[in-house]
Amino acid sequence: MANSPQSKKRARQALRRTLVNKTRRTRIRSYLRKVEEAIAGGDQSVAAAALKAAQPEIMRGVTKGILHKNTASRKVSRLSARVKALAA
Repeated sequence: MANSPQSKKRARQALRRTLVNKTRRTRIRSYLRKVEEAIAGGDQSVAAAALKAAQPEIMRGVTKGILHKNTASRKVSRLSARVKALAA
C-alpha cells in the first residue's frame, strides 16, 4: 500500500485515469463493433458511414494514449479495405 502522501495521491490519480481510459476504450470498441456489424450486413453505404464515424474516434484514442498510432492505422486500414471489398 502507498505510504507517502505523494504515492497516495498518485494511487488516487491512477484510479481516476483508469476509469476515464476504460470509458474511452469502450467507446472505441462500440464504434468498431458497429462497423463490423455493418460489414456483416453487406450494405456498403451503411458500412462506409459507420467507418467514417469510427475513424475519428479511433484516432482520438491515439492522441489520448489509449491506442498506439500504428495499431490504430492498421485497424482503420483493414476496415476500410473490407468496406471497399463490399462494393465488388
